[in-house]
Amino acid sequence: MTHSSPAPRPRLLQRTFRSLRLYNYRLYFFSQVVSMSGTWMQAVAQNWLVLSLTSSALDLGITVGLQFGPVLFFGAWGGTLADRVDKRKLLILTQAAAAVLALVLGVLAATDVVTVWMIWVLAGLTGTTTALGIPALQSFLYEMVGPDDLANAVGLNSVVINSSRIIGPAIGAVLIASFGVAPCFFFNAASFLAVIAALAMMRTAELKRGKPVAREPGQVRAGLKYAWRTPTLRVPLVMLAVVSVLAYNYSVVLPLLTKSVFGRGGGSYGALSAAMGVGALAGALFMASRGRPSRRLLVGAAFAFGVVTIALALAPGYAAGLALMVLIGGTGVLFISATNAILQLNATDAMRGRVMALWSIVFLGSTPIGGPITGLLVRGLGVRWAIGIGGIAAILTAGGAVLALRHLRVVEDGTCEAPVCLPDGPAPGDALGEAVEVGSRAAAAAPGDSGGDPGAPRRADAPVAASVRRR
Repeated sequence: MTHSSPAPRPRLLQRTFRSLRLYNYRLYFFSQVVSMSGTWMQAVAQNWLVLSLTSSALDLGITVGLQFGPVLFFGAWGGTLADRVDKRKLLILTQAAAAVLALVLGVLAATDVVTVWMIWVLAGLTGTTTALGIPALQSFLYEMVGPDDLANAVGLNSVVINSSRIIGPAIGAVLIASFGVAPCFFFNAASFLAVIAALAMMRTAELKRGKPVAREPGQVRAGLKYAWRTPTLRVPLVMLAVVSVLAYNYSVVLPLLTKSVFGRGGGSYGALSAAMGVGALAGALFMASRGRPSRRLLVGAAFAFGVVTIALALAPGYAAGLALMVLIGGTGVLFISATNAILQLNATDAMRGRVMALWSIVFLGSTPIGGPITGLLVRGLGVRWAIGIGGIAAILTAGGAVLALRHLRVVEDGTCEAPVCLPDGPAPGDALGEAVEVGSRAAAAAPGDSGGDPGAPRRADAPVAASVRRR
């Protein structure tokens, strides 16, 4: 009897960039490379413009707060909107609005009539546009690639963000030094056109779209109830909240660590930031090379992030700190990307927008909360203790997640909850050692308390408690 040899596993490069084989995602990916570079260019130029006009750190803080604060107030509404309407059309509208706002700021800067209050108004409007668009942008990934390639697409998205974080400010610095800040705003305005064109050119028949949710009262509240009562959503969200507030505030602690602890200057601060960026890029590539995210990956990334954070708090000198920042960048992005993918895979189609709105609120909206808390810890206990407490919090969060998810790991008849304990390895379609069949079993929902929302967990459509059976 002859035995056929197993199919060879795809090469690492092919596996890491596999989502690019899909036409729609390929359009989206390359348009985001252009758009995110423009976004980082505008961030640098806007901050420089505010400081040039006022020389006030407070005014700069207000500008940043106005740009990110709206996520806290309007993010949930953005998630509801994403569940109600065509996400692609919504993204075209939000990208067009952002382009107009960047163009207006560019014209004001070029004509030398800009004042700080004008920047604040435009920053607030830009933040509101972002708050309404981010849930649709995140959940649209699922529609472009489907569940099998979602973790890969999330990882590649992080690659774009971290690459653009290096490219955008570098180009922006050259433009500011040569021509002033206005060209940065004009470039950013033009960069949104790349995304709009990509969205318009997509093959809508290939999108994996769910049925839009009909407008009903109480949908924001229903989304909150759904996320809280679904353990595979609640646990990652709580983990992200704790880590974001207490441990992921390096915009605050990194300059203090450089100056107060290591006794170095601005160049060394830039090197530490760059090291974190290199690590983040590596972590994003690692995430892209994986299959579906696992419970082990989520908890392990949080634990590893906590360990290296404590190691940074104990670092004896600058060289050790530089090496540890690479590890912090990698484990941090891996944890954030894992939460993103797990939330999307565990949410129903009707609730995905609202769930990703909570992700954006917790991750982006935590900055105005975590920054002051970290500052108080630094003032009362010192920089090293502030960093160390963040690391301890991350480790305790990982331990708490293990206890909270333990009862989800193994259920009757040898099945296990998906995707939180799907086996690690290449994505479905690659050569796995065993075939995996994903069924759709309902999540346990509180009887009679769906809030009248069609997206509340039901027997027929809830993938949260999907089972994985080995053949």
